[in-house]
Amino acid sequence: MLPELFLERMKGLLKEEYGLFLESFEGEPYKALRLNLLKCREDFIKKGYFTLKPVPWAPCGYYYEEQEKPGKHPFHEAGVYYIQEPSAMAPVPFLEVHPGERVLDLCAAPGGKSTQIAGYMEGEGILFCNEIHPKRAQILSENIERCGIRNAIVTNETPEKLSKVFTGYFDKILVDAPCSGEGMFRKNEEAITEWSEENVRLCAARQDEVLGYAAKMLRPGGRLVYSTCTFAPAENEGSISRFLKTHPDFSLVRVAAPEGFVCGRADWITEPAGDIDKTLRIMPHKVKGEGHFLAVLIRNGDTLSEGAFPQGGLERSIAQKEYKEFLEFAKETLTETKTEELLADRTLLRFGDNLYTAPKQLPALKGLKVLRPGLHLGTMKKNRFEPSHALALHLKKEDVNSSLGFALSDAAVGKFLTGQTLTIGEGCDVPSADGKGYTLILVDGYSIGWGKIAGNIVKNHYPKGLRK
Repeated sequence: MLPELFLERMKGLLKEEYGLFLESFEGEPYKALRLNLLKCREDFIKKGYFTLKPVPWAPCGYYYEEQEKPGKHPFHEAGVYYIQEPSAMAPVPFLEVHPGERVLDLCAAPGGKSTQIAGYMEGEGILFCNEIHPKRAQILSENIERCGIRNAIVTNETPEKLSKVFTGYFDKILVDAPCSGEGMFRKNEEAITEWSEENVRLCAARQDEVLGYAAKMLRPGGRLVYSTCTFAPAENEGSISRFLKTHPDFSLVRVAAPEGFVCGRADWITEPAGDIDKTLRIMPHKVKGEGHFLAVLIRNGDTLSEGAFPQGGLERSIAQKEYKEFLEFAKETLTETKTEELLADRTLLRFGDNLYTAPKQLPALKGLKVLRPGLHLGTMKKNRFEPSHALALHLKKEDVNSSLGFALSDAAVGKFLTGQTLTIGEGCDVPSADGKGYTLILVDGYSIGWGKIAGNIVKNHYPKGLRK
């Protein structure tokens, strides 16, 4: 049962299209996944693991059949892809992210758009992923880990706090703003029960604040993409029009609209910006996806600006003697090339016994609530190093000296994911294995965790919290 006041508003706005709009809610929501560019490319599609059809507006986005359940597949645990609503894949390509840039995803949980951005960055540059709600920030951090991202910093801060630390710092900012969620009515019944006209007004006011703080953090010449998953004009064309009125140094960018997308509507609000038709709407009766809105803005100024130097300075890398246990582990387990990649031109951080490798030129994090300051390498133990699950998910077969690969159909895969020990020898889980110590476990070539060879067994280091 859709809210009556919502229906009255949409009928007045859509007029002759209202019938088609209402009819779209009778269908099932579309299911989609997006390939993780840090782990796989189009060759994944050719192997036919699932029945996939391209999402037209999203590179590496694909519709799948619900009965195939890719969310319960070993490849999902390996971060090979991310389950994401198809319309939610639309904003990030318009951000035009490139490797080496400074990028902020300001309202990032659960992490779909952050992981999408990371694919474009190819591990280079600095990606800040922020979420104000602690529990959602934890989910965000877990998804960053699962996707094997090495250059992401996950924070749990208010936009106001960040704006004071990173004034004029970022090249690109995504504001996937908290909203009334009308575009998710077909997908999420909770969005229906929580809807009210008052909540729409509250969301619009909150969006004004968030956009204002985001504006302070974008360098001159930088690019900002604003998006919501609601139909409410007050939160879409209204939010952008109010923002432009108070921020004359920003301008809307007209972008090529994918087929089925429509322009923003000046006649749906009382005081529209003069070029509000440069914004885009995604309507469920026109495309195979849910409701969405997006706007692309630039901050006028020198397009060659490199952004301000962070006010707190930069993080300093710890001395080599503070991570000698890792160096010993790396010599035994990782290739020289991979070890150099993790250490050279990087910032090594130690929080208690935990070691992280972070982007070079990382701003000082003191005073910020940080959940993940880069790629977690592992934990320093007494006279030894214990590698993290995050490191395993980041690595590929060519990065390690020892690996055990299984076909997707092997029973050993299920045993490993449930935390069981594997045995080595003829007729066993592992026919043969050389050496001892940590070995990377692979499924059809994709890493899913660590094992540790000791005699004729492979001890299971798959995290207990993830075991099925």
